Amino acid sequence: MSMLRSLARRLGHEAWFAAAFRWLVPADRLVGRLTGGRVVALGLVPSLLLTTTGRRSGQPRETPLLALPDGDAFVVAGSNWGQQHQPAWALNLLANPAGTVTVGGRRIPVRGRRVTGAERDRLWAMLVAEWPAYQTYARRAAGRDIVVFRLEPA
Repeated sequence: MSMLRSLARRLGHEAWFAAAFRWLVPADRLVGRLTGGRVVALGLVPSLLLTTTGRRSGQPRETPLLALPDGDAFVVAGSNWGQQHQPAWALNLLANPAGTVTVGGRRIPVRGRRVTGAERDRLWAMLVAEWPAYQTYARRAAGRDIVVFRLEPA
């Protein structure tokens, strides 16, 4: 698995890789749901399933995300693979910060808090260390602020 992880980290910078994985998100979501959150992102990176409330629909929306622990919370980035617009899950959290994460088979109620300043810089550095392609996504986003959230137990 470490060889696959290493390959994914190298290829993560490529535009075709991001485009391909954007299309695989529904399958990743299904695998995550079927495994109770034990396998997300093909097990290649630390991850979780985030359930938010749709800001327009009011319906639950589930998204697989790379996530890192920070104390008792989780850190996620709204990179959207470097696209020009914010991902829907990030807009949902901004509208309603209540959510649930499923990780390792456990469901945990959380509250998403957008981080800024020095705290964002620290957490962004952690995220980039885990997934270096985040730097590429930031360049591709061309001026769009990639939001970073700390998902804190509610």
